[in-house]
Amino acid sequence: MTTISPSKGRQEGREDTEVRARILDAAFAAFMKNGYAASSTLEIATRARVSKRELYALVGNKQEMLIACISARARRLQVPADLPVPHDRETLARVLASFGTRLVREITDPTVIAVFRLAIAEAVHAPEVAQALDSTGRETSRAALRQIMARAQESGLLNGRPAELAEQFGGLLWGNLMVSLLLGVAARPNSREVAARARDATAMFLQLNPLPIAPPRRDHTSRAERPR
Repeated sequence: MTTISPSKGRQEGREDTEVRARILDAAFAAFMKNGYAASSTLEIATRARVSKRELYALVGNKQEMLIACISARARRLQVPADLPVPHDRETLARVLASFGTRLVREITDPTVIAVFRLAIAEAVHAPEVAQALDSTGRETSRAALRQIMARAQESGLLNGRPAELAEQFGGLLWGNLMVSLLLGVAARPNSREVAARARDATAMFLQLNPLPIAPPRRDHTSRAERPR
């Protein structure tokens, strides 16, 4: 019986990870150059300097490559584990401004904008591109915002449905920026502009959603028990 040493197994694991990353880079480059529908697995394998057999074993088919490319970026849009739970409006403002800054910075990356353009260009011939982008990429940021809003609601800081609150904040955060970037009529905002946009959206959101008024506390003491 052949035994594989732990060190050899770890080395092979690292090599597979490196080759997989190379395949995904090659796939993304092919998608950007030719479009998703026109890119073949043979071209991707050639770009990545691997065999088609190795390509399928490490990544999968073309659609799985696309989802993996989008998922890698979408992981950056999850709620950070160290993000504080908002127990007051000041903390909520910091959380929203911080996450809003991260969201705009990541999504305005030229690579992400290129994926959105690819999804739009392939909407008729390869609708799976848009479906993957929406379910894997955009849903990650929407779910993260819903989570933040749900936490704030549980702390008595907001009224309303978390999904609707998340959509409202997203609208204030983006405005017309995404359309302008997709059309190429606006430049990517710099770090200072991104932070200012997130702060302004947060301030407007909190203004539109004031602190809920707590209902008056009921006195459960009966008339007979009240002191005279």
